[in-house]
Amino acid sequence: QVQLVESGGGLVQAGGSLRLSCAASGRYAMGWFRQVAGKEREFVAAISWSGVGVSYSDSVKGRFTISRDNAKNTVSLQMNSLKPEDTAVYFCAAGGVLGTRENEYQFWGQGTQVTVSS
Repeated sequence: QVQLVESGGGLVQAGGSLRLSCAASGRYAMGWFRQVAGKEREFVAAISWSGVGVSYSDSVKGRFTISRDNAKNTVSLQMNSLKPEDTAVYFCAAGGVLGTRENEYQFWGQGTQVTVSS
C-alpha cells in the first residue's frame, strides 16, 4: 500500500503562486488531479518515474510545472499565475503509467484545498 500525503495548499490572490508537494514512496508515475465540489475530478499534470515524461492539461500548460525528487520521495506542483478557476481540492496520485485518466492511478492522497481569490 502506498501512502500519499499532500501539502502546500492555501489561499492566494489571483496572479499569485503556490507550490504543492506530495510525499510518496515507490517507483510510480505520479499525477495531480483537482476537483470542485459537485464536479468530476479533472487531470492537471503527470510525471513519469524517471521524470523525463510529463503531461499537462491545456488549462494549466505554461502556468504549472510538475517535478519530482526521487531521492526525497517527493513530487511537486509549482502553480504560477493562479486564476480563480484554479480553485479546487488538489489530489496527488500514484500509478503504473503516466496517464491522464483517474483509472490509471491506483493510489490517492486525501487532497489539499487551493483557493484563489479574485
